[in-house]
Amino acid sequence: MSLQFHDLSVAAVTRETPDSVCVAFDVPEDLRHLFRYRPGQHLTLRATIGGEDVRRSYSICSGLGEGRLRVGVKKVDGGLFSAFVNDGLNAGDIIQVMPPQGRFAVDVTEGADHNYLMIAAGSGITPVLSIIRSTLEGEPGSEVTLVYGNRETGSIMFREELEDLKDRFLDRFRTVHILSRETQDVPLLNGRIDAARLEKLARAGLIQPGEADGIYICGPGELIDEAAQALEALGADKARIHFERFTTDGRPRVVSKAARDAAEKGATVEVVLDGVSKSFSYDDPSKRVVDAAAAKGLDLPYSCHGGMCATCRCKVVEGSAEMDVNYALEPWETDAGYVLACQARPTSEKLVLDFDAV
Repeated sequence: MSLQFHDLSVAAVTRETPDSVCVAFDVPEDLRHLFRYRPGQHLTLRATIGGEDVRRSYSICSGLGEGRLRVGVKKVDGGLFSAFVNDGLNAGDIIQVMPPQGRFAVDVTEGADHNYLMIAAGSGITPVLSIIRSTLEGEPGSEVTLVYGNRETGSIMFREELEDLKDRFLDRFRTVHILSRETQDVPLLNGRIDAARLEKLARAGLIQPGEADGIYICGPGELIDEAAQALEALGADKARIHFERFTTDGRPRVVSKAARDAAEKGATVEVVLDGVSKSFSYDDPSKRVVDAAAAKGLDLPYSCHGGMCATCRCKVVEGSAEMDVNYALEPWETDAGYVLACQARPTSEKLVLDFDAV
């Protein structure tokens, strides 16, 4: 996995809704092997905005058969990067892009026979669209049901693409649009996606969680937590429920005494990246490893800064660390010593982190 940024040319910027765009990139032939992706993965984009180095993760929305790499970007209040993309990015511009990453993904196999249930809200459709298109086009025996929540018809990202897929795959693709601020003819489809609505959809036969061999949920954390619990109660296998968060709960975390003590003693943090070891002193407990390294002039891989994307995943090979939050690593990874550098603080006098560990 490459953690280096590459300059890519913007091929097109297409307006999807009043507050969202789709950005397509031209990938040079000599970089195509680095930018191969699994449907559902994301790209980390980087730009200097107002003199500040800003990075954000955006999910790939293109299907494997398209031949062009695309991401969807919805403008959010106070979002520096999303505003830059929506209001100022144009075809022909050059932007730095890190190769695809992420575990919220599927492997498409021509002879496979899957039954997927997708649940998305707002811009959570971006990785889900990639999975849907790639699966329908690459697995003739697979079926997909999408439950998609939005405020109103005009805010539905990729509405035309979804309609096109429904027309092409009438027998294998079902869409259920839930709108919270626009009244539809069927009362069941009015409101928001929550446990009660999922139960009603199941009773109406519109979704069959117990029969799905893969369930993919993408959207706000509250939706993910409630939907996952509800689907499990409706018979879904917990091991088959996968999710990706776009937002955190925003609650402040308390720094432990061990982390404060390590900072007061001036802990040494050594990082291994691309085979090269570098060290810096850690003396500010308010900073996590990524920010502490940046303050010392060391640039480590990161993107979301919220413990969600795993761009900063690394392994503790000496010492100990604690994380504020973890929305990306599986239990087996934390058991094996992996941490997210954007969330980690040393709790020992020396901490060695290996970013090259797979």
